[in-house]
Amino acid sequence: MMMVDDVENGNLGPYQDRPRTFPNMRSKTYTPLIFRILRGLNVRVLAILLLLGFIYVFYIGASTSPIIVFVFSVCIVSFLLSIYLTKWVLSKDEGPPEMVQISEAIRDGAEGFFRTQYGTISKMALLLALVILSIYLFRNTTPQQESSGLGRETSACITVAAFLLGALCSGVAGYVGMWVSVRANVRVSSAARRSAREALQIAVRAGGFSALVVVGMAVIGIAILYAAFYVWLGVDSPGSMKVTDLPLLLVGYGFGASFVALFAQLGGGIFTKAADVGADLVGKVEQGIPEDDPRNPAVIADLVGDNVGDCAARGADLFESIAAEIISAMILGGTMAQRCKIEDPSGFILFPLVVHSFDLVVSSIGILSIRGTRDSSVKVPIEDPMAILQKGYSVTIVLAVLTFAGSTRWLLYTEQAPSAWLNFSLCGLVGIITAYVFVWITKYYTDYKHEPVRTLALSSSTGHGTNIIAGVSLGLESTALPVIVISISIISAFWLGRTSGLVDETGSPTGGLFGTAVATMGMLSTAAYILTMDMFGPIADNAGGIVEMSQQPESVREITDVLDAVGNTTKATTKGFAIGSAALASFLLFSAYMDEVSSFAHESFKQVDIAIPEVFIGGLLGAMLIFLFSAWACAAVGRTAQEVVKEVRRQFIERPGIMDYKEKPDYGRCVAIVASASLREMIKPGALAIVSPIVVGFLFRVLGHNTGHPLLGAKVVAALLMFATVSGILMALFLNTAGGAWDNAKKYIETGALGGKGSDCHKAAVTGDTVGDPFKDTAGPSLHVLIKMLATITLVMAPVFL
Repeated sequence: MMMVDDVENGNLGPYQDRPRTFPNMRSKTYTPLIFRILRGLNVRVLAILLLLGFIYVFYIGASTSPIIVFVFSVCIVSFLLSIYLTKWVLSKDEGPPEMVQISEAIRDGAEGFFRTQYGTISKMALLLALVILSIYLFRNTTPQQESSGLGRETSACITVAAFLLGALCSGVAGYVGMWVSVRANVRVSSAARRSAREALQIAVRAGGFSALVVVGMAVIGIAILYAAFYVWLGVDSPGSMKVTDLPLLLVGYGFGASFVALFAQLGGGIFTKAADVGADLVGKVEQGIPEDDPRNPAVIADLVGDNVGDCAARGADLFESIAAEIISAMILGGTMAQRCKIEDPSGFILFPLVVHSFDLVVSSIGILSIRGTRDSSVKVPIEDPMAILQKGYSVTIVLAVLTFAGSTRWLLYTEQAPSAWLNFSLCGLVGIITAYVFVWITKYYTDYKHEPVRTLALSSSTGHGTNIIAGVSLGLESTALPVIVISISIISAFWLGRTSGLVDETGSPTGGLFGTAVATMGMLSTAAYILTMDMFGPIADNAGGIVEMSQQPESVREITDVLDAVGNTTKATTKGFAIGSAALASFLLFSAYMDEVSSFAHESFKQVDIAIPEVFIGGLLGAMLIFLFSAWACAAVGRTAQEVVKEVRRQFIERPGIMDYKEKPDYGRCVAIVASASLREMIKPGALAIVSPIVVGFLFRVLGHNTGHPLLGAKVVAALLMFATVSGILMALFLNTAGGAWDNAKKYIETGALGGKGSDCHKAAVTGDTVGDPFKDTAGPSLHVLIKMLATITLVMAPVFL
């Protein structure tokens, strides 16, 4: 790491009287290869290439369906709006030089880790792509593939291409999330010197840019893949594949997205929380210095972690959530349309893409509804940022209800059941209400304005142990209401769909599962605004760190503290929202898995009997997988944090001038420790998640064939998936809520309550926050990605289990 000589030697004089310089984590700013190539092209050449690309995309869209053209148009407009938001954010000033220097150190560290982490992930993705290719080249084909002439080689190439494209798009989504956060943080810090409302607006619009790009990429990526396969395979022409079978070819895209999201969440979560724990334990508890104090050697690593863990990983995470939900709903829509003999099934298949296109529209309006004060020179009392964000969310919700109803009438109306669209519209309303209730429940359990967090803070007054006990009990209690809400929403949506009037050839109702899919779409119909609120959190956190490190006036820090506390709540609510959507999406993918097994096995597979010992064992293994995965993720944070603690203690002992501002801490050393350890530690839990269902399914497949039960492997994997989903949802709810509550209990005390900063009560709260860090930012977020990845990997690998 490059350091200025006089900084290394400590020959600085009084620390405050010298220009505050901060080390670069790398000597050269990193830009991904694809962007470097584009920058090297002539502007006119690039414009011509983009124009030709747009023309080709719209050509294949027009050759597929007018609905695809509509989706393309909305996505492109949203990308143009995101460019406007980017220019608006980047036009804001970066503040004084010391702020800029800190921001550049954070940016360089984040981009350096991103390059290394995603380099490792890409190598693993290529290896897994070869495994998928090998399996598909030797697997059996379904009757639908045989009738359409789709051979093994073509099917293998399609699945691998979709997998790699999903992985690539997920990586780009993560980079976009990090790119904006490392540039917006310093602008929020600078704006906080003028007004809280302006700082809030910059943070929201920066998060909005990332959200629009992530959701837009997920939608347009699937739309392009669908249209390309439609044209290439000559779908619906004589002797070719039916359009209702086409969505199954997109499963590889969802698997690639979830694969990257899992490792991004693991690596980023280990990085950010190991640095945070190390910084807090030594800085706050042992040395008694404030959070983000420039004397703490781990502070830059902590701030870098906010970007790689909360921004890059969350971008990839939500991208994967939307991709999985869209693909599963398209599969179920196609299956139902085929069973009901609907003349034009394209509306039922493409409905999810239209819903998320409108998501981009309504979320954009919600983002733009949050405005700054007209005259920043006029001092006004600090408004509640959460109330402002809630107003924007309410606007988005109302518009989402209207557009969802219009979409169902447009695409889901059929002469066979004229009132079915109204039932499905009500299913969407169920999903939207579920999302709103989830946000409210998580806010209640994690916001210090409400009783649970204040009770948790009060428990800190009697010591560290009572704080831990109260936090664990709060997290356990917080699982009840979300589970009840999920249960009600699934049953309500299922019966609304079942009574829609759509029936199969035998007269049996068939709309139940599709009703649940529509409810899932309703829940995610405001996903772009939800991601905006999520990105707001780490940007505000970074802004507070920059303000503290650059030693700005206390009034500025008060503004960023308020934004940071609200950011903790928005991050927690987003995680609760993501868990709810993961539960519904996994339920849909589970149904798709059973249909896929039926297609390969040429026999009905509609239920799983857990009274069969082998199947029950599969369920136990699925539940065990969740606990073991969580344990390894938390242990990885603990081991890495121990290295950080030892390094920070060493620097305080060997450089006693740090505490008097006479010597500069070696920030780069802590960044290097956390980066290398997080990359090493993410492999084991990630490999466990990928290998476990494949190994279990293959072993029980062999056992089943030897005992005369050919579907045993598929049944055991179904039980594994079912039990893992249920236990994973509960575990993720517990971890996320407990961690968020511990964090905001500490923030509440830091406002001056119960003795304020530095008190014994505050130290106990810091201990609770330290325990909760790996819960809410490593294991918890990784779990809901794991749940969906298990569902997609079983769907892709279904032939292995037969």
